[in-house]
Amino acid sequence: MPLALLALAIGAFGIGTTEFVIMGLLPEVAGDFGVSIPTAGFLVTGYALGVMFGAPLMTALGTKVSRKRMLMLLMGLFIVGNLISAVAPTFTVMLIGRVIASLAHGAFFGIGSVVAADLVAPDKKAGAIAMMFTGLTVANVVGVPLGTLIGQSVGWRVTFTVVAALGVLGLAGIARLVPDMPKPEGVRLRHELAAFKNVQVLLAMAMTVLGFGGVFAAITYIAPMMTNVTGYADGSVTWLLVLFGLGMVGGNLVGGRFADRALMPMLYVSLGALAVVLALFTLTAHNKVAAAVTITLIGALGFATVPPLQKRVLDQAHGAPTLASAVNIGAFNLGNALSAWLGGVVIAAGLGYTAPNWVGAVLAAAALLLAVLSAALERRAAPAPAADPVAAKTEQAHSVQQRTVVHH
Repeated sequence: MPLALLALAIGAFGIGTTEFVIMGLLPEVAGDFGVSIPTAGFLVTGYALGVMFGAPLMTALGTKVSRKRMLMLLMGLFIVGNLISAVAPTFTVMLIGRVIASLAHGAFFGIGSVVAADLVAPDKKAGAIAMMFTGLTVANVVGVPLGTLIGQSVGWRVTFTVVAALGVLGLAGIARLVPDMPKPEGVRLRHELAAFKNVQVLLAMAMTVLGFGGVFAAITYIAPMMTNVTGYADGSVTWLLVLFGLGMVGGNLVGGRFADRALMPMLYVSLGALAVVLALFTLTAHNKVAAAVTITLIGALGFATVPPLQKRVLDQAHGAPTLASAVNIGAFNLGNALSAWLGGVVIAAGLGYTAPNWVGAVLAAAALLLAVLSAALERRAAPAPAADPVAAKTEQAHSVQQRTVVHH
């Protein structure tokens, strides 16, 4: 794998850290600004919305510059957003900083996926995409716990300063290691938008929303589930999330490896297994060891879908894949928001803290059905194999010979 993928992975590590580290620092941020925890939660919601809307916006703006330059500009935006958060005098200013940083998220992963795929041979594209996303998964194992520890020990402002420094490192790596890849000639914004007329692109994005939504239906409410149902202490939730992150790392790498060999079968297996494991989580949540194992499996199976789904979008939006790739990153965040809301609905209905697991299982099963539908439509649309002229002549001669024999 080219060294340029390392630079992309470093950028992804910084982005993944800043996205999730705020969840562990909400009490400290809320206390410093004198706001409630629910109000501080807008720092999470605002970031997610920024990713959803920023992905197509920034990618559209980037159609006029080379992909390398756009990646560098996005990392610059990420650095500025985190520095604003680090020095914010008020909660509103910090929220603005979070939104600015989030604008880089979707476009970075979208354009980065295209660049990563272009850096390697066709049979290694999913593996290259997975290598970049490894930065995001490792962030959940190393960056988020370390950032939370720094924030709780010496202040959350230091955490965001360190994250900004990671952005500087990623920017330098992209400038030094990523080759200058000019934007494709003749590709305009209207070409990028035309990809959304392809039903296969839309089906892949719907699979992203539902499949990854299945993961976050359960993980969003992991803390109350583990403490109130499983019996873990509050302090144990951190290392349970580390297990989830380790599963993400492994699943991402396996998904990238096998998606290059058999993309759709990889989706069938990962989505089907994810639906089963999420359904079983309603039972395993009552046992500490079984719950820990299940959480790891959810992370692995959930992220095993990421490289094949991202590559599926790139393949189906061939010729103008950049915008579709970026919007698919926004689809992950849409799935997160949708599943978190549905999980809250079933808990509020009095169905218990394990009820979101059933929501996740249904969402993952729906994604599997869409994968089967997508493959069926693709087979139906595939052109019939051209007839072999030599074989046709042989068959014709054989037929004439048979008629001659019958006549005599």
